[in-house]
Amino acid sequence: MAQLDRLWDFIQRLTPLMRGSLLTELERLELCGVDMPGSADIQAKLRAELRREGPTQNRAATPSRYFFASIESLLIDGAPEHANSGRVPRGSLAPIWEWIIRDLLPTMARDFNAQMKDLIAADKQKEANQAAAAFQTKVVKVLESTLNSLEGAEQTRVKLASYTAARSAYDDLVKIMSALRARNALAQFDAALPERISTFDDGLVLKLTRLLHGLAKKNADAVPFALALIANRLKTPWQLIRLATKAAPSKAAADVAATPYAIVVSMVIDRIDDNRAALRIALKNNRVLIARDLLTEIYDAEYALRVRIDQFEQSDWGGRLGALMEAIAALVEEEVSRFPAEVGHVLGSRRLRSHNSLGGRLTYLAWKGRDAVTDGVAQIKKLIA
Repeated sequence: MAQLDRLWDFIQRLTPLMRGSLLTELERLELCGVDMPGSADIQAKLRAELRREGPTQNRAATPSRYFFASIESLLIDGAPEHANSGRVPRGSLAPIWEWIIRDLLPTMARDFNAQMKDLIAADKQKEANQAAAAFQTKVVKVLESTLNSLEGAEQTRVKLASYTAARSAYDDLVKIMSALRARNALAQFDAALPERISTFDDGLVLKLTRLLHGLAKKNADAVPFALALIANRLKTPWQLIRLATKAAPSKAAADVAATPYAIVVSMVIDRIDDNRAALRIALKNNRVLIARDLLTEIYDAEYALRVRIDQFEQSDWGGRLGALMEAIAALVEEEVSRFPAEVGHVLGSRRLRSHNSLGGRLTYLAWKGRDAVTDGVAQIKKLIA
């Protein structure tokens, strides 16, 4: 307790921006499954403090918010370690912004911040957006020059490491550069999408594939971001894989992987991984109904991937998904084991396993017999091999 108090005394001496970055980093580590003694208490104190400071500091309207506004729809709150070229972890923005204003363009950034402070105070939205766009252009040009050399790229990696422990920071910087460079084309693409996609039928798949093809002609690097924008509109997230399966000559995993939109499969698996992390947190906080909804989406996505892509289990995708589903089954087993076997548990409901997926069968084993899980997993793998 005394050690935690000393740590909090140190944290209070940090600037508000650094305290915000610390909270982001602690949340990132939690999402990645890293348990640190005292982290929950520190996070709670930081959130309470930032809420108190929010109204007076107008945290929602800051120069950095305007700078990153054009990629807001590409941000995710999940683990930053995903190798997903269409998404940017929100937690990476703070350290990257710190690097931009302190190391990349300190003088220009100081002028930009001063200009934005006046525009925000006067509520001149149009002028503020124009100023942000101009600064974005300057940053992109300098980034292209800096990252074009091995020395510049290595120096950037080293500097970013002083702002965050996330290994993905450099890759996230590259993605931000690409997204900002194509921001106008992406805005036009986003405007052409349906407001909400309830059913991703063949006609709509064809229409959006044509849009993607048109974007790729002039902005090939922007295609992963465009796929992420489509994902934002889907009512059923796993349906994103239809862009790849419809473009493939067959349902074989190798043919799907050879399409221009194969990354959508990884995007769907990334979402399963994010849901796994959210499931762990939900169970840790006894939010069983939230956990139930997360499991339902996980099992639906798993079933769709295995059924709609042939030889899926033999692919790299299948290996990653299998490991994720075993980790999810372990989480469910740990939760269910807290209750007497005869009581039952909402996470063992057959409704969650309506597709009889591998994950569903693993959960069923966890629900019916704790000691059967290990042997059952091995048996199931033999059956589906």
